[in-house]
Parts: sequence; structure tokens; C-alpha cells
Amino acid sequence: MAVRSREPLRAGRTDALRLIDGLGDGLPNVIIEDFAGHWLLSTAEDREPPPWMLRWLEGRGMPCYHKRLALRRKDSSPEWLCGERVNGAFQILEHGVAFEVSFSSGYSQGIFLDQRDNRAEVRARSAAGARVLNTFAYTGAFSVCAALGGAETTTLDLSQPYLDWARRNMSLNGIDTEAHHFCRGDAFHWLRRFARQGRSFDGIILDPPTFSRDDKGRVFRVERDFGGLAELAAGVLAPGGWMLCCTNLRKMTSAAFERQLLEKTGGRFRASRRPMPGDFTDQPYLKSVWLDG
Repeated sequence: MAVRSREPLRAGRTDALRLIDGLGDGLPNVIIEDFAGHWLLSTAEDREPPPWMLRWLEGRGMPCYHKRLALRRKDSSPEWLCGERVNGAFQILEHGVAFEVSFSSGYSQGIFLDQRDNRAEVRARSAAGARVLNTFAYTGAFSVCAALGGAETTTLDLSQPYLDWARRNMSLNGIDTEAHHFCRGDAFHWLRRFARQGRSFDGIILDPPTFSRDDKGRVFRVERDFGGLAELAAGVLAPGGWMLCCTNLRKMTSAAFERQLLEKTGGRFRASRRPMPGDFTDQPYLKSVWLDG
């Protein structure tokens, strides 16, 4: 029933979505995602999939891999479970936009499906001539959508392999990477540097991990540091610009997250929250706040 209920979401050339979302679909501690016919089963607390589910998955006939959510090491790639083995990267479509995905890239597969609606809105807001900065960019999915909307993008991440992946994602969609900018390094450093250079942006995406450590060992925690990050970003935002601020920190409420953002940015923005996509039926862990100047 849960899998069938997702079928309408495939309209508009989308073949990557969450099929089963734990307790929201009556199956606690079980998540199944479809990446263009390649299924990923995730179980909480390092649990094995129930035997009946393994039999059901084997009967589906498609490649299926198993991710243990308790193992958050970067080298903990999903394990083959059943069906054909997947060799190398492959492509998915989201509203007709192509992205590279890999089940052998470590803990994360190259795209976060819970940001689907936000990516569509970034594209809609990115008119020709706009300048969009994507911080903590990972594989650059937001940058791709902004570029397809017409914007000149700047993609920022600490990892060179992820920046290279972002370039490939752009190329998959016929985007000239030479017309866009890629910066490797710490977001706080680059935001201060952009301010000194007098650079400004019409849109900025702030989607950092809940906890991270920069190349100098400094620790970032959402509950303590996101407000300061937003304050820095606001300093390089053009008049009338927008910021998308996201966190998946479960212990922070949406109201507390929005309050931190507005307090740190001096009340200069109008805030609006966005729900998670319809295939995410369990607890709404992702908080998305749009700030409009």
C-alpha cells in the first residue's frame, strides 16, 4: 500500500523517492528508497531486515542494497542485499533533472531526497542573471537547479571529490561548468572573504551538517552556530535577496530554528517554513526556513 501510494510522485519525470518511511507507513525502523529502479533499504540501530521483507524484496527482482543507519562512518557504504549487483555510479531523475548516484560512495549516496521540493523552489527563484551561492554544497544538487533556472552559481564545499561530483552533475544536465564557480574550503572563511571582496548574491543556500569539523579542527554545531552562519551570509546577500536555511537536527523545533535565524539576522527578513515532501510520512525532522529580504 505504501509503495503504491507513492506512484503519483513519479509524475513529471521523477524516478527517485522514498517508498517506505518507517513508522509513518506502519513499519518502524525501516526505510526503503527507490533510486531509478535501484532500491536502498535502511534499518535503524544496526538491525537486520525482517525475514518476510527480505523475501518480498527478493521477489521484486531489482537491485537492492542495505544501509545500517547506526554506522555513520564515511566509508560505510551500503551492502548488497539481493538482485543484480550495482557496479559504479548511475543516474536518477528528479523533475527531469539528472543526478549521479552511487551505492559505493560511503554513507551518503550523492543526493538527499528530502530536499526535492526545496530544489524545485530554488530553480523557480533563480532567474537569468541572478547569482546564487550554495554553501556546504555536497554534490551540488542545489547548484544544478539554480543554474537550470538561469542563475550564475558558486558552489562551496570542503571536499574536492564532492566539488568534482557537482561538476559532473552539471555536465549531466548540459550546463557549462566554466560559466560557474567552485570554491573549496570552509563556509565561514569564504563568507568573510566574499564580504571583503564586495561580492554579493541574490540567493544563498545554507544546509550544513548538524555537526562538523573544519580543516583547522573547529567544530560547528547547529544549535549553537547556525545563527552566526546566517548572520555572515546575510552580510553578502543583495537587497531583496533570499536565503534557504535547513537543518535536520531532530532536537531543535522549527520554531526555535526560525527564532535563532531571525534574532541573528536583525529582523530584516520575512520567514516562511516549508514542509517535507509527501513521501516522507514519519517525523518531520527536516526544518526548512526561507528568509526573504
